[in-house]
Amino acid sequence: MARIVFDLDGTLIDSAPDIQAVANGVLGAEGQQPITLEQTRKFIGNGAPTFVARMRAARDIPDSEQDRLLTAFKIGYVSAVELTEIYAGAIPALEALKAKGHRLGICTNKPFKPTQSVLAHLDMTRLFDVIIGGDSLPVHKPDPAMLHAALDQLGDGPVVYVGDSEVDAETAQNAGVPFLLFTQGYHKTDVASIPQTARFDSYSDFVELVEETLAGA
Repeated sequence: MARIVFDLDGTLIDSAPDIQAVANGVLGAEGQQPITLEQTRKFIGNGAPTFVARMRAARDIPDSEQDRLLTAFKIGYVSAVELTEIYAGAIPALEALKAKGHRLGICTNKPFKPTQSVLAHLDMTRLFDVIIGGDSLPVHKPDPAMLHAALDQLGDGPVVYVGDSEVDAETAQNAGVPFLLFTQGYHKTDVASIPQTARFDSYSDFVELVEETLAGA
């Protein structure tokens, strides 16, 4: 059976509204104007420190405030779960893959504690055999070490990585594994320009796409 690893934000869940709420809480405490949902989606992808750096830049907050604001952001991030939604069809697809005997993992730049919190809130923890967060290792995506760590814990077998962004595509390239691109997530450029094995815009036919990818690997 195969090892199938997923990104989280923008791939399985739409967490941007929760992340926006946390960010705007931090900004509001600083007397700053809020960021939009569109800005939030653009800032997501390279981990919490980069998100906060982009948030600061959008409001001309100096670099000297990075550590303090990152700490405040992380505090709010752990419990930011109420506005997050699972993409339609994702749960049945994951359950079908599990039923086929495939082993599933998460490899996300989202910090580990917020990852645990949102997966528990959405009753998704049960679906994954391994969870690697953005602070689980000294490096984060697109460094392939995170993906390799997840795959190592999943044992042997063919591999597929599933994500929604340029960072995920680069991670898959760096790790040398097939990449399936979810087009409804937080990518910044045209989907056709992102390196991919295949792409999909809904989870309705996702299980079949995985099987086709594995057959062609």
